[in-house]
Amino acid sequence: MTLDVTSVREQFPIFQREISAGVPLVYLDSTATSQKPLAVIEAMDRYYRRSNANIHRGVHTLAEEATALYEEAREKIARFVNAPSARQIIYTRNTTESINLVAYAWARANLKPGDLIILTEMEHHSNLVPWHMLAMERGVELDFIPVTEDGLLDLEAYKALLNRTPKLVSFTHMSNVLGTINPAAEIIRLAHEAGAVTLVDAAQSVPHLKVDVQALDADFLAFSAHKMCGPTGIGALYGKADLLEKMPPFLGGGDMIKEVKLRSFRPNSLPHKFEAGTPAIAEAVGFGAAVDYLSSLGMDEIAAHEHSITEYALERLVEIPGVKLFGPDAGNKGGVAAFTLSGVHPHDVAQILDKDGIAVRAGHHCAQPLHEKFGIPATSRASFYLYNTKDEVDLLVNGIYKVKEIFG
Repeated sequence: MTLDVTSVREQFPIFQREISAGVPLVYLDSTATSQKPLAVIEAMDRYYRRSNANIHRGVHTLAEEATALYEEAREKIARFVNAPSARQIIYTRNTTESINLVAYAWARANLKPGDLIILTEMEHHSNLVPWHMLAMERGVELDFIPVTEDGLLDLEAYKALLNRTPKLVSFTHMSNVLGTINPAAEIIRLAHEAGAVTLVDAAQSVPHLKVDVQALDADFLAFSAHKMCGPTGIGALYGKADLLEKMPPFLGGGDMIKEVKLRSFRPNSLPHKFEAGTPAIAEAVGFGAAVDYLSSLGMDEIAAHEHSITEYALERLVEIPGVKLFGPDAGNKGGVAAFTLSGVHPHDVAQILDKDGIAVRAGHHCAQPLHEKFGIPATSRASFYLYNTKDEVDLLVNGIYKVKEIFG
């Protein structure tokens, strides 16, 4: 069954927008954040209109409705990634906070000076900086799986690193620059054989692929709602129950406690132990609605559509003189096309494309070390999702030719 993109696009109000008179929006920046369907917008609007209240403690009708909606969304998210229990889904603000939660609550309780953490050269800053901070504070060591010239991880080098008995292997499932889909199950299996705990940055994979935390055997897995048709300001951390149970709380305050005395406290049970204070309730409702929406379309169908668009985009882009693409071929990547255009700064490319309503990202995409690896300061990045079409790819290509004309 193929995705009916015309019908899909009708569900996204933003695609009625014109960037200027007669210039429709061509949105090719879903790797940064996705657009939102009516199902999500209306679910959040309905919550605020009918059921807005604080959760868990109230016994009045609105409080009970809000609590039910909040926890039903957690159940949906757990099913979406095949978590054994909704108790293993911790609400956070985003993938970044999920990774920091592991760095503070697990790593600081379990790692000592000299312990090794393995990362990769293609990580987003969110999966680098928390570990740099830990290294400065605790003296842990960091080492990195190299990226090959064609944008893949060097797994032989990884196996050699594992001989140093790391305590943690933390890696991106899908690169936000190269689009590389890393062999997560193999990376995790090898890490476990070496005695390491694993953390998967799944910000770019959960929105686009069917991700099963049990099949991967991930110890921790982090993702964000806003990249998967949901609202900003909310994300999730999946963790294995035994690890989460042993971890101390991340933040202190209301709702994360079972009992408080003047000189002591007892933390709450999972998942509430890690969720201090009034949470993003409407956003959780929207998160659940986004999961419902993606599930109704089918993740296999979404992945197949994106693969088709990406394959076509790479074929068209490589035809343009002066364009250099980064990352593997379409068979090993998700819906990302990062490129440079000879003689033109990526920011100029993005600004000129914007005049024709084409939204792409330009910069180092919070992956400076990866750009340094390839000897470039920045790239232009077009990224594709379930609502993009091949006609939009053609508009992108025509836009790049216009950039070339402007710069002679």
